[in-house]
Amino acid sequence: MRIGFFTDSYHPYTSGVVRSLEIFQEELRCRGHQVYIFAPNYPDCPPEEDVFRFFSIPAVTQKNFTLAVPLSPTLSRRVKSLELDIVHVHSPFLLGSVGARWARRLGLPLVFTYHTRYEEYVHYFPFFPQVSRPVVRYYVRDFSNRCNLVVAPSGSMAEKLQGDGVRSPVTVVPTGIRYARLQGGEPGWLRHRYGIPEGVPVLLYVGRLAREKNLEFLLEAFQQILRQEPECRLVMVGSGPAREELVRRAARLGVAGRLVFTGVLPPPEVANCYQGADLFLFASLTETQGLVLVEAMAAGLPVVAVQAGGVTDVLQDGRQGFISQEKVQDLAAKALLLLRDPELRRQMGARARERAQEFTAERCTDRLLAAYNLVLTQETRFSRAG
Repeated sequence: MRIGFFTDSYHPYTSGVVRSLEIFQEELRCRGHQVYIFAPNYPDCPPEEDVFRFFSIPAVTQKNFTLAVPLSPTLSRRVKSLELDIVHVHSPFLLGSVGARWARRLGLPLVFTYHTRYEEYVHYFPFFPQVSRPVVRYYVRDFSNRCNLVVAPSGSMAEKLQGDGVRSPVTVVPTGIRYARLQGGEPGWLRHRYGIPEGVPVLLYVGRLAREKNLEFLLEAFQQILRQEPECRLVMVGSGPAREELVRRAARLGVAGRLVFTGVLPPPEVANCYQGADLFLFASLTETQGLVLVEAMAAGLPVVAVQAGGVTDVLQDGRQGFISQEKVQDLAAKALLLLRDPELRRQMGARARERAQEFTAERCTDRLLAAYNLVLTQETRFSRAG
């Protein structure tokens, strides 16, 4: 099968969307399928085989993020020469719209993955959120209804899309994880690298440092935890536009001395962090799946996360950890309960590993290929585009 991925973000930028693209294209290529990536360009980005980069400009509101200019004099020749079987877009905006246009021109099936709750990211837009939120919701619904198939990363997101008025078929395909790779790692690496003494509890967050991740709430919960466990550390792996504000917020809360910002780490070192921590904390309310939750669980970490769509599709309350209300005291209390009970942590960690096996890259790619085969057997090819 010859598949065209059109995306508004790709490496070297780091995000859950980019991670999903990397995992699926790697697994699809291992199975003999050909995957072609159409993506923005980034400074000093080396050429890659089967990756077509668009001229791009820096985004004003996000450092290291670029916006593709959806025009290219060579695009028509390139797309036609590939003889694609299916177009899979990973954004409804710039390059997603380019992919949709070419699917219509070539009479190809169009698949769209709803990776992001876009209306929750309007603080990055250069106009008022109260105006842009409903506009974005309407636009995404309209784009979805011009696709042959919409992929939701979780059941709760599928329900949301249908509740928002999406009439196109919606199927659930989570992003998978490389389970075996997360079983490895060096448990002592994290403490050695960041000078954390043995016996000191380590809490872990992995992800972008961004407003939509609800990280100020997480710092407030950490402040509560420190009142009971004053030697505890919170390690935050990742980078993003909110980093400097989080540093200032940590200082105001008096937790800066117990907080570690690692910046972006390569995957093997992220695996080391999972192996070296005692507990994973997560407070985001905007996830479509929560891929890092599955990664943490695969490494045997129990999780305490705020109740939200996407999170509850992965984490079973009382089984692999706890689901908290969006209350600082509740998240802190559940984290403290696990920190003080090593046997409960062990039991929940074992169940977390078992649960994570349901989200392997192999299983999730099976589901994606089943979705592709479904739309390929349909007689209509993008007939709704009109």
